[in-house]
Amino acid sequence: MSTPAVQGASILVVDDSRTNREVLSQYLTQEGYQVYTAINGQQALELADADRHDLILLDVVMPKPDGYEVLSHLKSHATLRHIPVIMISALDQLDSVVKGIEMGAEDYLPKPFNPVLLRARIGACLEKKHLRDQEMHYVTELKRTQTKLIQSEKMSSLGQMVAGLAHEVNNPINFIYGNLKPAQEYIQDLLTIIHSYQTSYPTPKAELQDLLEDLEIDFIEEDIFKIMKSMRVGAERIRDLVLSLRNFSRLDEAEMKPAHLEEGIDSTLLILRHQLGEQNDYLPIEVIKDYGQVPETMCYPSQLNQVFMNILNNAIDAVRENGAVTNPQIHIKTLLHGDDKIRVKITDNGCGVADGIKSQIFDPFFTTKPVGSGQGLGLSICYQIVVDKHQGRLWCRSKPGQGSEFTIEIPYCSPGQEEYPH
Repeated sequence: MSTPAVQGASILVVDDSRTNREVLSQYLTQEGYQVYTAINGQQALELADADRHDLILLDVVMPKPDGYEVLSHLKSHATLRHIPVIMISALDQLDSVVKGIEMGAEDYLPKPFNPVLLRARIGACLEKKHLRDQEMHYVTELKRTQTKLIQSEKMSSLGQMVAGLAHEVNNPINFIYGNLKPAQEYIQDLLTIIHSYQTSYPTPKAELQDLLEDLEIDFIEEDIFKIMKSMRVGAERIRDLVLSLRNFSRLDEAEMKPAHLEEGIDSTLLILRHQLGEQNDYLPIEVIKDYGQVPETMCYPSQLNQVFMNILNNAIDAVRENGAVTNPQIHIKTLLHGDDKIRVKITDNGCGVADGIKSQIFDPFFTTKPVGSGQGLGLSICYQIVVDKHQGRLWCRSKPGQGSEFTIEIPYCSPGQEEYPH
């Protein structure tokens, strides 16, 4: 009998001899395998492409396409090449067996069939495939874990750098902002003195009169306060940006913190303001915010900010790629869904996602962007943060040419709770 590792494995038997097919099918079924049969090479290729089998028993001598041609097609196919193939050959056809193995066959079975040899070679071949599948699974998991660690380290370093930069900028901008008001008062005092002097001495000496005319005191008096106002507006914008950077890069991955998701979205939008504006041949993107004033919730704020950043970046790219859009828009809606879920919906009127790849967009390393434009990790990391870290859900609705809607859903966790309710 087969071992538990290969019990119930799917085996495709390809032989133009009805007798051989029936003998193999009966024996393999008794051994606990799922058996499929093909009477020629063309049918074998169709069955192999339609269903993923664990092993193929392939006769060498068949009408066109013969066993070699079928084997060549299987080994050149991206997804079928990993299916092990055992060539079936008469004892006097050893040269053809060698040729098959050189082309990629796993083993061979001589005719007439010996039950002991048949069981041993099929069992060994399936065990080897099982071990290879396990190895590929472990490698994939290791690669995914390595990617998460690298990204986590990158975000930690980026967070520290941004936090440090925000601190360095914050001190001088506070100095400038704090001195604007007294500077304006000093200027007002000086202008008051000048006005008093002009009232007391309406006819100054000729030299002083020439100097006053050259300086255009009236214009300076009018313009100086406009300059001070623009300096104040600029300083306030820098302060807002610094606050957003500090909010965005909060180094709090180790534990949950109370946060307002809408503040995180606003901070992210401020950082993306330049990308949302008019650029080269692109129109500015209108951002429509429909906030439901969702309550403060326990979460990992900086990680959710990363989710907002990645999805909004994708939305910007999608809108830019849709050249037919005359009113590029991104709509952001927040709401409390029921009593225990918070949802954030980010909708764009961009190019949309093709139906054929919609199921792959959250897979690691999947990307539709040109080489060098990204590693295809953004949405995969978003999925890990929302689903794994926050026990939430993340999904996408999209139609090609009509835009996409990404929905982020996390459990509502009132401040003070240390873990999500189950």
